[in-house]
Amino acid sequence: MAGKATRNGSTPTVLLVHDAFADTGTWAGTLRAGADLGTDVVAVPNPLRGLATDGRYIAAAAALVDGPVLLVGHGYGGAVASVAAARADNVVGLVYVAALLPPPTGNIIDLVRESADLLAALVPYRCDAGVELYLSRAAYPSVFAQDLPAADAAVAAAQQRPVLAGAFEERPATVADIPSTYLITTADRVIDARLQHEAAARVGATTTEIDASHAVVLSRPDAVADAIRSALA
Repeated sequence: MAGKATRNGSTPTVLLVHDAFADTGTWAGTLRAGADLGTDVVAVPNPLRGLATDGRYIAAAAALVDGPVLLVGHGYGGAVASVAAARADNVVGLVYVAALLPPPTGNIIDLVRESADLLAALVPYRCDAGVELYLSRAAYPSVFAQDLPAADAAVAAAQQRPVLAGAFEERPATVADIPSTYLITTADRVIDARLQHEAAARVGATTTEIDASHAVVLSRPDAVADAIRSALA
């Protein structure tokens, strides 16, 4: 996994960047499944304020690592990881997981516009920062996590973190150009597999497909850990 000069030649530290409507707890299964990866794996809080703001935050977290870093981004976190990797000179690779990767002239809304069910499930909430978005708890299982047991999907729906609405309208100012892999979820109802393939092609990522929902980090953490394992190898 070479691509940038790093401070040492050690195995990269893995930083996990969560999706919108989630928090670091979404990576619990991946952390358990990846306990044998042979390197530090850390779930980093994603502020969910916008691509530029979130990218700076994740880049700062990467810069604290004394050595190379592999960023793993799920959903919206994939776009954030790409922006962060362009800012942090020790990020040597990216793993995109069902990632929402808009082209330089596009944004997240452009990517999910085809998902009428997702757009209908968004619930606005006005706060001091502006308008934040949740997913309707009733719609969450069918839109976001249809392959999770009903009880687990209900828990995930109740544990959501809101994303600032403007984050989905922001265009990425910079994106990474480093070795990357992309885990494509073919049963995804948030972003169609075709759009995932197109995004992977734009960034030159190698791809692997899995029959899973957008909530693949919850339903198939073993596959996510395998994707990280392959990138590290």
